[in-house]
Amino acid sequence: MRERERERERERERERERERERERESEREREREREREREREREREREREGEAKIERERGRGKDRERERERERERERERERERERERERERERETNRRVKNNSVEGPWEKRKRVGERDREREREREREGEAKIERERGRGKDREREREREREREREREREREREREREREKERPTEGERERERERERERERERERAREREREREREREREREGETKIERERGREREREREREREREREREREFERVRERERELERERERERERERERERERERERERERERERERKNGKTQEHT
Repeated sequence: MRERERERERERERERERERERERESEREREREREREREREREREREREGEAKIERERGRGKDRERERERERERERERERERERERERERERETNRRVKNNSVEGPWEKRKRVGERDREREREREREGEAKIERERGRGKDREREREREREREREREREREREREREREKERPTEGERERERERERERERERERAREREREREREREREREGETKIERERGREREREREREREREREREREFERVRERERELERERERERERERERERERERERERERERERERKNGKTQEHT
């Protein structure tokens, strides 16, 4: 009987070794598949890199155009500032002439003020017109940018469609590959069936072993349960001990707090004593002063 048991054990070991070999073969197949997937991903990455390079070039061109527009706007602003400075200079010159000449009459003053107001009004109109022009330019720029973005999106969609088509093309197997795949699938199915049969045999073997071991296992199970119960009791005892330690800590903390309160009370008492001492000292000084008087 022992010899038959050893033989069954050796057979089970050989079966486990064959199972491990099949698992290693499956792992090698999965690794080859992962390598093919990585190669496809590298190909897609190279294509994306080319697309990104083109997109960056387009973006740099747009950035340069926007920078040139901003520079033109800054130049227009500088020109307006120079014009305002010239206006201020003319006004200062007018004021100097008025001051250096004879006393300005009411008519001259009204004329000068009216001319200055008209010039300011013209300046406001120029600024409003420039602002409207800038808004129109920005609106046209935004519209052009939206159109370019729509065109880029259409191009990206076309590229995605080409990518999907390339993927479909790569994934289409040839007839020979399909036949080999079907054969591999049939072989895998036969292997799975053999594995199921081996598993059923092992299950029957385990059942026979369990029938002989059930009584021992039940006793072992009861012993394990008793041990777990003892462990739970020890855990509860440790928890109670920990709680007692925490309670002692809290009691010590309360005692320390009471001691601190007593110390604060003693300090207040000392302060009151010092205050009484100062009061007595003031009274002594007042008594001496009255005697001297």
